[in-house]
Amino acid sequence: MFSTDQARPFIPLNIAVLTVSDTRSLDDDKSGTTLADRLTAAGHRLAARDIVTDDIDAIQAKLRMWIGDPGVDVIITTGGTGFTGRDVTPDAAEPLFQKRMDGFSIAFHMLSHAKIGTSTIQSRAVAGVAGTTFIFCLPGSPGACRDGWDGILAAQLDYRTKPCNFVEIMPRLDEHLKRGKAKS
Repeated sequence: MFSTDQARPFIPLNIAVLTVSDTRSLDDDKSGTTLADRLTAAGHRLAARDIVTDDIDAIQAKLRMWIGDPGVDVIITTGGTGFTGRDVTPDAAEPLFQKRMDGFSIAFHMLSHAKIGTSTIQSRAVAGVAGTTFIFCLPGSPGACRDGWDGILAAQLDYRTKPCNFVEIMPRLDEHLKRGKAKS
């Protein structure tokens, strides 16, 4: 089980929140607000927040912009992870990943199953690393955002979490870029 090492300092991260929806605006975006409120209450900075339509090109454009922004450490998306024709968030995000984070999906489904049972299989929650940016794609309900933040992300985005967390490996995410091509 994990624990919190209070002797370690808290390191605030710059986190961007992207809501993917054809029907929401910032005024009625409960899921995006849930994430923004929780991450700032934890001590992180809301680096950016936006809403884009359920369109692969629009989602990728926003993700690429934030991936390229040194002021964004983490991107959390909400919405578009289901199976309807308009649900394309994983389809947009996954091609941008250099590394998939299969454990995130497993952990999310375990948490979700405890609350909504087998209905959790209707979510394609995914995560990965693009460049030096972590990307987490959550379903569009406020409950799923609470579960994802409270049950997984709050601890993994906290440097004080033991035995390990994402913050401590962030400085090494670009090792493959610094290494260059191996000479044969």
